[in-house]
Amino acid sequence: MVSVKGCEFPTDRHYDVGNHVWYLPMAEGRFRIGLTQVAVALASRQIFAVTPKRVGRLFEAGRSAATIESSKWVGPMRLAFDGTVEAVNDTLAERPAVLADDPYGTGWVMVANSTTEEPLAGLASGDGIAQAYGAWMDANDFPGCQ
Repeated sequence: MVSVKGCEFPTDRHYDVGNHVWYLPMAEGRFRIGLTQVAVALASRQIFAVTPKRVGRLFEAGRSAATIESSKWVGPMRLAFDGTVEAVNDTLAERPAVLADDPYGTGWVMVANSTTEEPLAGLASGDGIAQAYGAWMDANDFPGCQ
């Protein structure tokens, strides 16, 4: 686990820092995907709805694969690669606050496969997580996840 300004980042994942999305590699080119603790902090921990694309739907890199509604913001969850939604976390439909309570565990948003040749290219991982998120936090005057 890496900690930056009180925000936790499990080191078994890859991070799209600009979109605050994490990717946990699974078998056969699939990924469990969710929002980071930074995304939750930016939403003031008030997640009202999470609406992912339906299972079987295609999505494109940089385009919306889900819509997130919070007390401060309604907007897209943009993914780093092209792919297909294979599963969604049905718990979030009834209890979206689970995402805020456990963003890296029970609050995952979807499982998707990638049709992009190198889906994790350009994402932060391992030792690069602290540097990438530290730079983002400094550049955006983000106070942290307290």
